[in-house]
Amino acid sequence: MSAVLTIARRDFAAALASPVAFVLFGVFAFLFGYFFSDFLANFVEAGMRMAQMGGFSGGNLHVNHDLIRWLLASASILILFFAPLLSMRAISGEIRGGTLELLLTAPVTDTQIVLGKFLGAFALYAVMLGFTLLHLVVLFWFSQPDAGPVLAAYLGLFLFGGAVLSLGLFFSSLSPSQIVAGLLTLGVLLVLWLIEFADQGGGGVRAALAYFSVTGHMSDFARGVITTRDLVFYLSFTGFWLFLTRESLRSRRWRG
Repeated sequence: MSAVLTIARRDFAAALASPVAFVLFGVFAFLFGYFFSDFLANFVEAGMRMAQMGGFSGGNLHVNHDLIRWLLASASILILFFAPLLSMRAISGEIRGGTLELLLTAPVTDTQIVLGKFLGAFALYAVMLGFTLLHLVVLFWFSQPDAGPVLAAYLGLFLFGGAVLSLGLFFSSLSPSQIVAGLLTLGVLLVLWLIEFADQGGGGVRAALAYFSVTGHMSDFARGVITTRDLVFYLSFTGFWLFLTRESLRSRRWRG
């Protein structure tokens, strides 16, 4: 376990030493802030419109269901585009710099390398996701949303982020080019996002395809509902791509 944490700390510190990470965090915070202001303005406008019509009561609009739910669901779309940027250099940077051979000859297993790389990228993701809490603090300060659904939504965001990062880690192990790794990850994620809409046409095959949508399983979490179906999907998805990443490193060890 110490080897895993050492690798994770090294990757995390190396990423924070680069201004690219702070630019990435800044752009993500700006875009999420834009979504927040837009959703909040629509929420307030809807409340004022209902009040003018004389039909407003305390139960007609709820900050959890009508604001936070859609805000955090939209955050998953942003993460879809930003997470590949967090994982693309994890192993590609080692291959390009010629340090992967040193890491493979060190007294660590392939599993420890993969887990260390994953935890390092996940720590960066957690920092990025932490910027969204600033807006939630504002909502809790001026209103009284239920904390349970918010915690469930953030659990979904962490599981969703882990799944996306594991996919990016696999593609990062295939190429010395960070750009290629990032584009491959983004391309697959876009496909896994778009198949969410396959279920709208009905049919068993389309429903089966829609099950593999990475964003589709966030809908229940965003509503504050935790289901075994969604938990199993994200955990198995993450485990599958981490396993393939380990096998990719193992093949490099054999070839080297």
